[in-house]
Amino acid sequence: MRFLGIDYGTKRIGVAISDENNTLAFPKEIILNDTNTFDRLSEILKTENINGIVIGESVDFSGALNALSARIDVFILELEEKFKLPVYKQKEFLTSVEARRPKDGKARLSPPQSHSKVKQIKSGRIDASAAALILQRYLDKSNHARNDKKQ
Repeated sequence: MRFLGIDYGTKRIGVAISDENNTLAFPKEIILNDTNTFDRLSEILKTENINGIVIGESVDFSGALNALSARIDVFILELEEKFKLPVYKQKEFLTSVEARRPKDGKARLSPPQSHSKVKQIKSGRIDASAAALILQRYLDKSNHARNDKKQ
């Protein structure tokens, strides 16, 4: 069983997949949030042999659901209806900010980007990385709970 991780956005949807053992999450790609979204998701679900979906539950600084959460709930209903797979929510908080952070954790100022295509590519990488962070948190939580039951 493998999982698909989703970082839902109104313009782009970041996608990640788990490994076969469900211990690691990897950024996969970004999908434009448009009329072709479910067709592309269907292709990924089939080619990657996905059996479950994890989607980020959007919350604000106080931990309460924010304005995007209603759109995510509608998206979840569509996912369940179209693909007949279990969909799990994983609280996400600042995953896009975390995905932008350099690996060494030090903040850097980047030169202004003048070309919009470059910005889109970088934003896409961030969306896919954010999806991987969401999925990794879910996998860690699930694996931790499973290990607790064994003891």
